[in-house]
Amino acid sequence: MASPPSGPRLMLRRMREIMAETSDKQVRLDRVVVLIANNMVAEVCSVYVVRLGGLELYATEGLKRHAVHLTRLRVGEGLVGRIAAESKPLNLPEAKTHPDFAFRPETGEEVYHSFLGVPIIHGGRTIGVLVVQNRTKRLYTEEEIEALETIAMVLAEIISPETVENGAADEREVRARGGGHHWEGVPIVTGVGFGQVVLHEPRVMVTNLIADNVETETERLDAALGELRFSIDRMLERADMVQVGEHREVIEAYRMFAHDRGWVRRMREAVKTGLTAEAAVERVMNETRARLRGSSDAYIKDRLHDLDDLANRLLRHLVGEDTGAEGGELPVDAIVFARNIGPAELLDYSQKQLHGLVLEDGALTGHAAIVARALGVPFVGRVENILDYVQEGDPVIVDGETGEIHVRPSPEAVAELKLKADELAQRAATYDRLRDVAAVTRDGLQVEQLINAGLLVDLPHLDRSGAQGVGLFRTELQFMVASRLPRLSKQRELYHAVLEAAGTKPVVFRALDIGGDKFLPYMRMEREENPALGWRTIRMAAERPAILKVQLRAFLMAAAGRTLKVMIPFIAEVREFEQARDILNQEMAFLKKHGHQLPEAVKIGALIEVPSILWQLDALLPQADFVSIGSNDLYQYLFAVDRTHPKLAQRYDELSPSMLNTLRHIVLKCDEYGVPLTVCGEMAGMPLEAMALIGLGFTSISMAPNAVGPVKAMILKLDAANLQEYLLPLLDSSRHSLRAPLQEYARAHDVPV
Repeated sequence: MASPPSGPRLMLRRMREIMAETSDKQVRLDRVVVLIANNMVAEVCSVYVVRLGGLELYATEGLKRHAVHLTRLRVGEGLVGRIAAESKPLNLPEAKTHPDFAFRPETGEEVYHSFLGVPIIHGGRTIGVLVVQNRTKRLYTEEEIEALETIAMVLAEIISPETVENGAADEREVRARGGGHHWEGVPIVTGVGFGQVVLHEPRVMVTNLIADNVETETERLDAALGELRFSIDRMLERADMVQVGEHREVIEAYRMFAHDRGWVRRMREAVKTGLTAEAAVERVMNETRARLRGSSDAYIKDRLHDLDDLANRLLRHLVGEDTGAEGGELPVDAIVFARNIGPAELLDYSQKQLHGLVLEDGALTGHAAIVARALGVPFVGRVENILDYVQEGDPVIVDGETGEIHVRPSPEAVAELKLKADELAQRAATYDRLRDVAAVTRDGLQVEQLINAGLLVDLPHLDRSGAQGVGLFRTELQFMVASRLPRLSKQRELYHAVLEAAGTKPVVFRALDIGGDKFLPYMRMEREENPALGWRTIRMAAERPAILKVQLRAFLMAAAGRTLKVMIPFIAEVREFEQARDILNQEMAFLKKHGHQLPEAVKIGALIEVPSILWQLDALLPQADFVSIGSNDLYQYLFAVDRTHPKLAQRYDELSPSMLNTLRHIVLKCDEYGVPLTVCGEMAGMPLEAMALIGLGFTSISMAPNAVGPVKAMILKLDAANLQEYLLPLLDSSRHSLRAPLQEYARAHDVPV
C-alpha cells in the first residue's frame, strides 16, 4: 500500500491543483477523495466535517453515495467521533471489534475491516476527520499515518473556512435566538473595563505546504527561530520586565521553550519529509496539541498554550507578518477576547490601550493571569462559547469584580453599569480616605489588618490599602510557573524583593504548599484518588527534605539583618512541625558556619487547617512563635465538604456554631499560651464574617487587599465587647448558622457589613 517516495508529494501537488479549480466545492471534494484512495491504494476514503456540533459525511469513495450528507455522528460517537473529540489518529486492523464502533447501515461499510482515521485541523480546531479503509485486516504503518496526516493538513484548506463557518454561523444563529448579551465567567483580575471587542486571532493559516527545496526550507526555519529568540530577549529587556517577579519568570521559562532541542528537531525532521518550514511548524504543533489536549493538569494546559503562542510567533516570522499587537491598529479602549492567550502575546498589547481581557479558557493561576495582574488589567476567564457571539468592534463592559461580561449592552444597561462603576469609585474613595485611619473599634480594641499576597506585584497594595503587613505570602507560584525547580539564588532574589517592597512592615512567608491541586511538572508524583488528602506540603518534606531545605535557606539569606517569619502549612500533628523547625535550625547553623549574615530574628509558625491538630494545641503552642488559621481548608475538612461542589457550596456555613466554636477554642488556647494568632482565609475579608471573628476574640486578620477598606469601615463602627456579649451565648445554639442573628445585630447597631 505504501507509495513510492515521490508519490505523496505528487499527490499533494495534484490536490492543490484541484483546490485551485473554480468548480463547485462538493465536486472538488469528491475528486479529492478519489485521488487519495487511488494514491494510498485504499478501497474507501471518506471525509467527515464538523457541523452544528456533530459530524456529517461530506464526501466518500467506496461507501454508498446516498449516505453523503445523510450519515451523521455526534462528536465522541463512533470511531470517527472519537477521533474528532480527541484530535488523535486511530489505527485499527479490525474496526468492528472496537468498543466505540458505531454501525451505520446506509454506508455499507460492514465489509471493510482495517481502519485509519486522522483529525483534520484548521486554526487549532478539529474541523473534520479523514478516513481510509480496506477489506484486509492490517495495521497501517507509521509512514502511512504520517502521509495521511499531511494530506489532512492540505484538505483543511478545502473544507475550511466556508464549510465549517457556515455550520458555525447556523449554530450561532440557533443559540442567539434564546440568548442575550450577558455572560458570566470566573473573575480573575479585579477592575471594571469599558471598551470595544478586539478579537485576538493568533493563528497564522498555512497555505504553502509542499517544499520545492528542502535545504532552503531548513535555512528559513533556522533563520525564523533566530528572529523568534531575539524578539523574546528584547521583551525581557523592556522596562516593565526588568524588575524581578513572577511575570518575568514566566517569560524566561517561555524563552527556554524557544531553545528546546526536541521541538526544533521535530520541526527539522518534518521539513526533511518535504514540507515547507511553515507546514513543519504547523505539523509539529498539531501533534503536540493532540498528545496533550486531553490532560487535566493545569500546568500542562498552560505549557500547551505557551507552545501554541511560540509556534504562531514562529509562523509570523516565517511569513513576514508583524509578530506583535503593538504594530497593528488598536482602539484606545481595547477589550481583548480569545480562547486563550500566551503571556508573550498579552505583553505585546499596548498597556495604555488594553482595558480588559476575556478568555473562554483561563485560570486563576494561569500565565495570562500572572501577566494581567502585573499589568493591572481586568480579566474574566472561563466564559464558555462567548467567541461565537462577539464581533470585532462590539461595545463591551468587563466586570472583573463579579465576572460579568456585557456585550452590545443597551443604553439602559450602560447607564446602570456606569452608575455602578461610579458608586464603586466613590466607595473606593471613601475607603481610600480611611487608609491612614487606625482600625480601632468604638470601645478601643486595636485590630491588626494584614493582606494576603502571592505575587511581587501585590506588594504596592500594602501602602495603597493601609494594611499593616503581609499576613500570608504564598510562595508556590514561583515554583509552578518555572520549567524546573527554582535555584537557591532565584528564590532568595524573589524573597528579598518582597521584603524590600514591604519596607518596615512584617511579611509572613508560607513555606511551599504543593500537592492537592497544585503540581510541579518537574517532580514525579503518583496519581492519587483524593489529592486534597494525599501526599502534599509538609508531608512531602519528610521524604524529600531538599526542597524545603533550599527554600528555608533562601528565606534566611533574603532576610539577613531583618526579622524572618515563616509559616509551615498543613500541620496534622506536632511531629511534622518539629521536623520543619529542625530543618530551619540546621539551615541557620549551616549559614552561620559559612559566614553568612543571619536574620536579626527568626520566627516559625504553624498554619492550622487540619482538624487533628486542634487536640494537640497544648503540645504545639509552646513550640510555635505564632499561629495562623487557614479558614478555607479548616472549614472544608471540618465538614468533610468540597467547597467548590455545586451541590454542596451552600449546604454548610462558616458562620455555623460548630465552625465558630472551633475558632473560639483556638483563640482561648492561644490566649492561654500567649501565642499571636491570625486568620488568613477568606472569612477575614468579608465584613460580616470578620465581625464574627472579632466577636470570638481575634485581633489580627489577613485578607485580600481590596477587602481592607470595607472591613476597616466595619471595625470603626463596631463595639467589640458588646458584640462578644451577644455572640458567645449563641455558640451553644442548635441553629444551622448564626448568619441571620449576626446580620440582625449589624443592622441594629448600624455596623456596615
